[in-house]
Amino acid sequence: MNFLTLENVTKSYGEKVLFQNISLHIDKGQKIGLIAKNGTGKTTLMRVIAGKEGSEGEGAKITLRKDIRIGWLDQEPQFPPGMDVLSAVLDPANPLVRVVQRYEKALLHPENPDELNEAIADMDEQNAWTFEAKVKETLFRFRMEDFEQKVGSLSGGQQKRLALVKILLDEPDFLILDEPTNHLDIEMIEWLEEYLQQPGITLFMVTHDRYFLENVCDSIIELEGGQLRRYSGSYADYLEKKALREENEATTYERQSKLLNRELEWVRKSPQARTTKAKARVDAYFDRKEANDTLKKKSDEMSISIKENWLGSKILECHNISKSFGTKKVLDNFTYKFKRRERVGIVGQNGSGKSTFLQIITQALAPDTGKVVVGETVIFGHYRQEGIQLNEDKRVIDVIRDIADYIPLEKGKELSAAQLLERFLFSRPQQQVYASQLSGGERRRLYLLTILMKNPNFLILDEPTNDLDVLTLQVLEDFLEDYPGCLVVVTHDRYFMDRLVDHLFVFEGDGKIKDFNGTYAEYRALKRTEAIANRPPSTVSRPSSSADSEPVAGLSNTERNEMKKLDKEIGALESRKKEILARFNAEDLGADEAAKLSAELGQLQETLEMKEMRWLELAERA
Repeated sequence: MNFLTLENVTKSYGEKVLFQNISLHIDKGQKIGLIAKNGTGKTTLMRVIAGKEGSEGEGAKITLRKDIRIGWLDQEPQFPPGMDVLSAVLDPANPLVRVVQRYEKALLHPENPDELNEAIADMDEQNAWTFEAKVKETLFRFRMEDFEQKVGSLSGGQQKRLALVKILLDEPDFLILDEPTNHLDIEMIEWLEEYLQQPGITLFMVTHDRYFLENVCDSIIELEGGQLRRYSGSYADYLEKKALREENEATTYERQSKLLNRELEWVRKSPQARTTKAKARVDAYFDRKEANDTLKKKSDEMSISIKENWLGSKILECHNISKSFGTKKVLDNFTYKFKRRERVGIVGQNGSGKSTFLQIITQALAPDTGKVVVGETVIFGHYRQEGIQLNEDKRVIDVIRDIADYIPLEKGKELSAAQLLERFLFSRPQQQVYASQLSGGERRRLYLLTILMKNPNFLILDEPTNDLDVLTLQVLEDFLEDYPGCLVVVTHDRYFMDRLVDHLFVFEGDGKIKDFNGTYAEYRALKRTEAIANRPPSTVSRPSSSADSEPVAGLSNTERNEMKKLDKEIGALESRKKEILARFNAEDLGADEAAKLSAELGQLQETLEMKEMRWLELAERA
């Protein structure tokens, strides 16, 4: 079943053409990831697909099925600031919503037991408990626990999570998600990843998280040069097929170079007074040369070996540092000595103290006890999300040149400001653009270059991947793999972390930091084997009708037997879920069987969630 068709769609802003005469087909159940450089029209294309913007030019056609509901996650969602969290995520058109809202508000005001009893009676009458449990579970998963908090008091990241929760609760037919993993911690990302893998979900998204693309998408679309290229398969398949295409283009370049050299010799020898036929041949030569130069530019990547700013024997030492904010302890007697060329990843839940730690080691914040010793030769480069300050009235090239004209390379070579900008996908024409004209992702890319241009020997990157496109991340990773100094990275991008760091500082809470020798993927694998259940806490699905009742400490024998039974039932349900998902990948799967399996999977998932919630309720009291 076709959900969306674009034919001959064009979009431009002023003289800049974002895409021209592109076509795209999206069918039910497809999961598509969009890859493009920042500023080339990713978000605009998503807005066109979502019906937020139209097309230009004659012959353009956008066909969207009228009987489907779209869930659109914008990069910067907007909510009425006076609305509370619970009201913001619930669709008033849903008849269960008012019942659930009344019940949740009654729970927050136990001083009125009559209101609570009436709300519980309404929940029973409308059979709203399953829906209410789903609302609570989803909000808790995304750390939205204060239902009465006003949206206007939330940060931008919290509002993005709130918008995502609303979409998941609405269960639209077609999801269009712009950077859904931004502002999520890794547990949230992994849960969302598993949710979107369900075969009944149709998805079109932009994300910089390449593990997310690999695990969720069944095809990748690349927007480049105003045109779309579609690659079937996962992100790994996309990389393989793109590499093959570029290899073919390189072969074409070599073959055409010989032809062009012969043409160039003829052009130079041709008489000044050319015939019409000769002039046409000269024009054709320059057209082919321009196309060939584009191929060469793609295949001729620079190899950068940065000359290291010398680091002495003493680099950075933490001696028994502690830090608290009120009763919350974020660091507790942490001691560590950094070594040359060390590569550390920092992981932990939001609010666990990661940013505070970075402020302390850069001496922007003093510890309560203990001390930090920084070597005299250390030059910090600290990229942080809130630190983006660009002179809007300067051109891109001048923003970089104000810091330095070049970076010293090995063997006496230099990398100019313009070359570094080109390396990070700012073309020469783009370098003449004013900073005020850059997109959000381009601004972050430029800010990152202002840090790198200082040539620090101790580089700290605090969430560098947010709003950077996949192509920029590939360039950044290549650059950092050759980086000779110390590197500390805080990111929720698992791919970025695994590629660049040697070990992890794991912020476990209550000020405890564990030094894990391995990649993030290895750490998560270890945690899964250690944990009986890696699930967030949940609330009981149905309370007692008495407002004054208290939970009973411990479990009765009956409840213990129930918990054992639930263990077995959950295991069996998860095994059946794996069988169904495996069957969906079979080549001989027919349409009728697929429909039956999809229905079974939906019912199985609902049953599994209910049993998991009951197990968690019992586990909390055990």
